[in-house]
Amino acid sequence: MTTMAQGSASMSANSARQFETPCTISVEQSSDHFHAHVDLSDDVEIEPGDKVRVHGDPISIPFGSKAVFERTATVTRAGPVKRALTRLAAYFDLAELYEVSFNAGRIK
Repeated sequence: MTTMAQGSASMSANSARQFETPCTISVEQSSDHFHAHVDLSDDVEIEPGDKVRVHGDPISIPFGSKAVFERTATVTRAGPVKRALTRLAAYFDLAELYEVSFNAGRIK
């Protein structure tokens, strides 16, 4: 059975892994650029396995324009196991890029 003290300790441990921060979203949709960048305030570093969720309504801008929005984001930190598994998976994903061959012959 979980006591109230254990429940509150679990809540504070979870909230330490998850926090909100302001963010700036830069969106551009044109023939030269098509991107959306999120910059977190307070120099928050995102590490492998961390998740960022930006709050607010979906953003839609007309073609040929760019816009900047101020929002709030929730950052959820990965635990040590999740971080290690993410790094391992990234290594194998990167290794797939090495499996490229070049044919000396012509393309038919």
